[in-house]
Amino acid sequence: MNYQFLSRTALFCGIQPEEMKTMLSCLTAETQTYEKGEMIYRAGDAAASLGVVLEGKVLIEHDDIWGNTTVLDSALPGQIFAETYACTPGEPLMVNVEAAEESQILFLNVSRVLRSCTHACAFHGKLIRNLLALSAQKNLNLSRKIFHTASKSIRGRLTAYLSDQAVRSGSSSFTIPFNRQQLADYLNVDRSALSAELGKMQREGLLRVKKNLFEIMRKSNG
Repeated sequence: MNYQFLSRTALFCGIQPEEMKTMLSCLTAETQTYEKGEMIYRAGDAAASLGVVLEGKVLIEHDDIWGNTTVLDSALPGQIFAETYACTPGEPLMVNVEAAEESQILFLNVSRVLRSCTHACAFHGKLIRNLLALSAQKNLNLSRKIFHTASKSIRGRLTAYLSDQAVRSGSSSFTIPFNRQQLADYLNVDRSALSAELGKMQREGLLRVKKNLFEIMRKSNG
């Protein structure tokens, strides 16, 4: 177990590497390795433990009734998954969690994380605060996406997303973290239709685009 690596993750922030072994033992943490394509959790499962990716990559996916799979999110080394379900005992997962490549996962039973042990270990409070902060950030990201995709039109979704990016960067010129396909997937629109709308907005003088660099053009008062 790489305790130095774990101490640098958001979940274990503030917990020293030398405390890690004792902490994981107290929490009865377990590690498991999954092959590429192997399911970690399936929709309908009730998850008692959150997962921390130690190595590899996992995908969070949704399968519709016709068998179409949509990738909703991913988790890389140091990131967590299934924490919301683990904090809601008995709530069945609405998604599948699959190993995108050979992956090693550390599982923490959330009931043990949230309940202070008889030894009153100092790390419990830090771990709970970190878990709360991570959950709050994920909820904010979800709320932000709902706002960005609320409009029925592609232009409306682009306007909401790009306006938010400009505000968050503090500049009318900014770089987004998506390529065209990823942006289309994020906004839940067709890539060709998205590219066509971006072209129209450029011709109308509303913005300038070069790959993932965007510049919002201010409307003149004249």
